Amino acid sequence: MKKEELEFYFREYSSMLFRIAFAEVKSHADAEDIMQEVFIRLLHYQPEFKNKEHEKAWMIRTALNLSKDLLKSKWKQTTTELEKVPESEKVFMKVPYLDQDNTLWLVLSLPPHYRQALYLFYYEDYEIKEIAEVLEIPVNTVKTNLRRGREELKKLLVKER
Repeated sequence: MKKEELEFYFREYSSMLFRIAFAEVKSHADAEDIMQEVFIRLLHYQPEFKNKEHEKAWMIRTALNLSKDLLKSKWKQTTTELEKVPESEKVFMKVPYLDQDNTLWLVLSLPPHYRQALYLFYYEDYEIKEIAEVLEIPVNTVKTNLRRGREELKKLLVKER
């Protein structure tokens, strides 16, 4: 892979990959590590992409898998978080096209299957079919996760007020 090609991928996907990893692991340093690991795997495996959607799906799927692996790791299971997401870390999850979004933090507090579906649908503008492909689950499961996730989010929003 040429240097220019890797630089293109980095410019194109780094911020999105960081946000997705951060949404899963809720740690700036871990999200950076995951983002870097995605690019290392891109260099190592050099997959052939069918199209732009396949390319983006591969990046997201790899970031999600690495996030899951980190969360399942012995290190993560035996350490205790001081708090969920410190205020100082929230600046790193800022969505580029929104000035402020407190709802995002409530979405990130949801269980992973709801969080992933809602985040990809509302914050990364994926369609339901695309989310199903990226997460490798049936379309109806995505629809169910979105519906149940919205219900849980609604409960959290009511509590917050």
